[in-house]
Amino acid sequence: MLIDLKIQSDTLKKSARKQAILHSSEQYACEFNRWLPQKKYFQQEDLRYLQFLIPEGAKILDLGCGLGDKLAALKPSYGVGVDFSPTTIEIAKDRHKDPHLKFITADIEDKNFINLLQEGPFDIILLSDVIGLLEDCQQTLFQLKTLCNHETRVIISYYSRMWDPIIKLAEIFAQRMPQPENNYLSTTDIYNLFKLADFKPIKREWRQLIPKNWFGIGHFINRFIATLPVIRLLCLRNYMIARLDELQDRSHSVPTIFQNPSATVVIICQNERGNIEAAVQRLPKFCEDLEIIFVEGKSKDGTLAEMHRVKQAYPNYNIRVLVQEGRGKGDAVRKGFENATKDILMILDGDLTTPPEDLPKFYNTLVNNKGEFINGSRLVYPMENQAMQFLNFIANKVFSWIFSYLLNQRFTDTLCGTKVLYKHHYQKIAANRHYFGEFDPFGDFDLIFGASKLNLDVIEVPVRYKARTYGATQISRFRHGWLLLKMVIFAYRKLKAF
Repeated sequence: MLIDLKIQSDTLKKSARKQAILHSSEQYACEFNRWLPQKKYFQQEDLRYLQFLIPEGAKILDLGCGLGDKLAALKPSYGVGVDFSPTTIEIAKDRHKDPHLKFITADIEDKNFINLLQEGPFDIILLSDVIGLLEDCQQTLFQLKTLCNHETRVIISYYSRMWDPIIKLAEIFAQRMPQPENNYLSTTDIYNLFKLADFKPIKREWRQLIPKNWFGIGHFINRFIATLPVIRLLCLRNYMIARLDELQDRSHSVPTIFQNPSATVVIICQNERGNIEAAVQRLPKFCEDLEIIFVEGKSKDGTLAEMHRVKQAYPNYNIRVLVQEGRGKGDAVRKGFENATKDILMILDGDLTTPPEDLPKFYNTLVNNKGEFINGSRLVYPMENQAMQFLNFIANKVFSWIFSYLLNQRFTDTLCGTKVLYKHHYQKIAANRHYFGEFDPFGDFDLIFGASKLNLDVIEVPVRYKARTYGATQISRFRHGWLLLKMVIFAYRKLKAF
């Protein structure tokens, strides 16, 4: 049963600007059939990107929901739409009879309303074209914290003010309904507002260089050209995603995910017999419940026998030995993670070029909620001689810039083998793997792309990259370089030109 909560806000009664916004909203609600054709393509593209950002089945709060079409199309497990136009909300109720949707007439800047909204916390809080209409953006965002937990993502979509002259012309020629004056906000301004309200911005994106289809020409430009570096800054639409910054928030207590979480270290090994015992000896016991899983990849130097010997020699350690059926590091990582039984999942390459002694840094970074996907970076500290050849170093630098652009988050070293995340986040990545497919022979990009699709907060931990002490590198500069190039094309198609 839908419940309608109406709150009369003092702000609404006193603010002339809000009265103008309310009048405009009421007018649009009565005339929406007239204006829908002009906005159809723009709204379809906006919705398509929001569907990329927001998985089906999320619990969504849509602030400034309008007629509720966007909220319904996102297919939430439970959705609450809020708008302060009574006519708009009544139409939304008539258009959407889904019992999982609830529509409320209220002013989202009213603190009393936020306090009375008992449905939280939400997975997603969406402010679509509403940030520009607020009287106090910072305070409104600050008030939303009571509706958030550590998993909540706040998404703001807005338009570029560089488009104001074009938008004014569209209003003159009746291609757009006249709107009240909006706040002048760039993506940098919105980023700053998030920080002021104790939210941590995760990433931002720009879309729609041409907000019209134009017989497919506009769609082609938006798909393949509009998202390119520099050009994307000219786009009409921008998006900002943030999560609660629990390190900065002092207004209320936010529960942690786990108390003293356990961890599984998955060690990937192929022809690494001389490193097996050293991996166990050098691995600090950084948590009370630590599991070690060796995944052996059809070695020819006795690595598997050495794993079983070490397991018997160290009975005080929780050591398990697995043999992968498939090929490649990616297959080995998936096997290790699928068999892990602890709260946190960690990868350690069997060549030990990333020191096992550094794993406590990764664990503490995750447990202290400084990030949700912890990626190692070998390109900060000086390396030991021959740890990485010069051409490999240059290629890694180039690819790091490319992938930072593709993922809208900073990655300085995508191929560093050490990556750490919570098991429940990995399970979400695995559940959504159908979007990318099992495409990745490395294993790194399966996790990186999946984390980006889930809007996880990525942070990097610098490590000192060491030279091998046993065995030979299994990296083929040109073969793996070609695979990386193919990965770039794949990522562009799946993350930008979709």
